[in-house]
Amino acid sequence: MALKHSEDLEHRGHCLITGAKGGIGQATCDLLLEHGYSVSRWDLPEVDVSDPESIAHHLQALPAPVDYLIHTAGVLRPDSALQPDWDAIRQSVAINLEGVIATCSPIAQQMAARKRGAIVVVTSNAAAVPRSGMAAYGASKAAAKSWVHTLGLELAPYGVRCNTVSPGSTDTPMLRGMWHEPSDTETQLKQRHQEVIAGNPEAYRLGIPLQRVATPEDIAQACLWLISPQSRHITMHDLRVDGGATLDA
Repeated sequence: MALKHSEDLEHRGHCLITGAKGGIGQATCDLLLEHGYSVSRWDLPEVDVSDPESIAHHLQALPAPVDYLIHTAGVLRPDSALQPDWDAIRQSVAINLEGVIATCSPIAQQMAARKRGAIVVVTSNAAAVPRSGMAAYGASKAAAKSWVHTLGLELAPYGVRCNTVSPGSTDTPMLRGMWHEPSDTETQLKQRHQEVIAGNPEAYRLGIPLQRVATPEDIAQACLWLISPQSRHITMHDLRVDGGATLDA
């Protein structure tokens, strides 16, 4: 039986989603609304997750306390560890790490005071496996994952759970932005996907055993599960959603 429109359902709680205009963020918003959650959306230019003052201002403007936070905001700036790009490093750290801290900390404090809630931060499987040309991105995502799990340890006595979701290659504007010639046709898109699925031995990059590139909805489903009662005994966990691309490294 199909779910009714979210306005016809009893809300399951208020969820704040950052990066809500992105591929994964938008898919997560749509999915949670379908399942009866009340959703608040944050993204640029209205909310800068790397700016604590912007976060504080917009938290006060929310219509209700945050029961669940799904943080998908992030940036990917390709760069080399051998030849550091300091602009890429600073932006990656500012958004992928400091943005997580600036967003999660004040909301976590509110959840601790209420003794309930759940936080999910979308990181990347690049946090676990080195990727040539993605030095700052992988490092910033690894740091964010470690920080979120430490937050989960500190929040556990209050009954608040913190987990991370680590996607692999996902068909989003961010992924397509890495292609030198963005695909214009379905045939070109399929070819690009096949290249990602096959991997690149010269770059020491494994392919995808499940033989498909993830959709934003795949990642959204993982986020939904991690805030749901079905995952009530799971915290400080990194859920890899990459079709086996990292062989669960």
